[in-house]
Amino acid sequence: MVNYIVSGLERSGTSMMMQILYLGGMKVAFDHKRRPDEHNPKGYFELEGGKIITRLMEGTFPMEKYDDMVIKVTAYGLRYLPREFQYKIIYMRRDMEEIFASMEKMSGKPLSEEEKIAFVKLNEYALSLLERRKNIDYIVVWYNKVIENPRREIERINKFLGGVLDVDSAVQAVDPSLYRNRNMEVKR
Repeated sequence: MVNYIVSGLERSGTSMMMQILYLGGMKVAFDHKRRPDEHNPKGYFELEGGKIITRLMEGTFPMEKYDDMVIKVTAYGLRYLPREFQYKIIYMRRDMEEIFASMEKMSGKPLSEEEKIAFVKLNEYALSLLERRKNIDYIVVWYNKVIENPRREIERINKFLGGVLDVDSAVQAVDPSLYRNRNMEVKR
């Protein structure tokens, strides 16, 4: 039995990845508490309006209920995943400057240097946690690579997941027009 998790910093492409898995035929757990908006026009694909981390911290999130399903847990919540379960995690990465620009656009205010440093450290911590935890198998997926070549990246993800995706359908979730806040200096 495995719990599938999509993770990453906020604004790193986690909602896009959830859409990919959903259209690809996986059982994806989400509700409609957080409605689509201008920042995520296709929806957020999350449980409890993103309050899942609070429930994980309290130890009240029923992880066993989501066995063999995909749920979204952003980077901060990874440390609270119960140790008695096995996880396959797709960890989304994106250029940090693009993430900051997207966060600022969404909140309507600039991030302080301290906040930026905290997000960089959180990303580093989450990646090291994935490496250390014995009950976690993971793959890192770069947002811009999915946009540039969705089929190649989704085939790579499908291999990680054991071949469960309908790749042709999953590719339909990728909408390059939603790649906003692009850092044109990102090394490709």
